[in-house]
Amino acid sequence: MKKSFFLLAGIIPAVLLNSCAPVYRCGETRPARTPLLWSSNLKTVVNERDVLCINLSAKEKENARLKNEITTLTNARNELMKERDSLLYAQQDLRNKYNNLINDNLSQIDQFNKVLKAKSDELASKEKLLTERERALTEMNLALARQDSIAQRLNAVLRNAMLGFNADELIVEIKNGKVYVSMSDKLLFKSGSSTVEEKGREALRLLADVLGKNPDIDILVEGHTDNVPIRTSVYKDNWDLSVARATSIVRILAVDYKIASTRMTASGKGEYSPRSDNQTAEGRALNRRTEIILSPKLQEIMQLLTH
Repeated sequence: MKKSFFLLAGIIPAVLLNSCAPVYRCGETRPARTPLLWSSNLKTVVNERDVLCINLSAKEKENARLKNEITTLTNARNELMKERDSLLYAQQDLRNKYNNLINDNLSQIDQFNKVLKAKSDELASKEKLLTERERALTEMNLALARQDSIAQRLNAVLRNAMLGFNADELIVEIKNGKVYVSMSDKLLFKSGSSTVEEKGREALRLLADVLGKNPDIDILVEGHTDNVPIRTSVYKDNWDLSVARATSIVRILAVDYKIASTRMTASGKGEYSPRSDNQTAEGRALNRRTEIILSPKLQEIMQLLTH
């Protein structure tokens, strides 16, 4: 179309040179009547020119509109690119924060797993220890039950063997899994003496007969006195006397009745472990005694305690 326009632009001046009437310019108001002197060719050319001018004006307006749209779209594109860049930056920042959070959490999870494993190992160790303790406790209870059973049988045998003695002379009883044979000084000794009387020797003979048949019984002989002071050429005090009386009984059992010395221990507690109040004659009489404490051997229980 532009080519035609330029062609017409070249033709029109030539036509005008051959005509006397002027031709209005592109964009000017068209005359109401066509000049009479215009030839038919000129009219055709002018009409085509007018069409081209109108089209050119429309195209220029369209071009201006398109330029405005391009400018608007370019500005919008630039804004979108800025928003995109901002979103990309925010996305990268979030990704970095996410990675840091993941790394921190992985580190915390790893630390937590280590702590959890340590606790699990500790729990397993304690459960194992608890199982071992429960087993040892069960075995210890069985050993104690056996010890108590032995003590019960020994108590019954001794009671039957000692039926000939009065309660104020001799008492057989069980305390803490042990058998206590408590003999009064009335049965064993004269006042201030550690020599065993004949009736006391008879009691010791009966006791030795039971002990000889039960070799797994440990024997502790404890001498006891009241709190009335004593001081003789032989004994310095009650403590000295209580030890001498315990030793006399141990010696009789070992020498006369062949009880193994390795099974026996002699000790004296003097007035310091009274059975009754020393304020009365009856109380002092109860305190003047020799206790022969019989214990089933504790080796089995001691082995359990040391493991």
